[in-house]
Amino acid sequence: MGRLFVIGSGLLFGFGLDLARMTDPARVLGFLDVAGRWDPTLLFVMAGALAVSVPGFALLRRRGATWFAGTLRLPERRDLDGPLVGGAALFGVGWGLAGYCPGPGIAALSHGALDPAWFVVGMLLGMLAYAALGRRTG
Repeated sequence: MGRLFVIGSGLLFGFGLDLARMTDPARVLGFLDVAGRWDPTLLFVMAGALAVSVPGFALLRRRGATWFAGTLRLPERRDLDGPLVGGAALFGVGWGLAGYCPGPGIAALSHGALDPAWFVVGMLLGMLAYAALGRRTG
């Protein structure tokens, strides 16, 4: 049952991203273009996500468990370190260049276009490169 919930949640998330047109890089890049023709749509999508997730996490914290995965495990670290800041900066640069981040990039695959496919391939190669580098340096 838990895996079906995960699959259903992922499909609902992807459908929501597509419905809000967050799978359109021009829409996302319009949000990032604060000096030009700024498009606030992404701000409303983020506000909607927070309106659902903040009360949801508060409810789960009170319960102490999820409905399908048992124990609620949230990140405990709250410090900022070099790898976190560097990774966030790299993420932001990639997002600004491509107009995709992982969720919308994967959801955009459903359109059958090559641009999101190239993005996802590049993202996966970057993840593999990081994993290989981490094994050598760790």
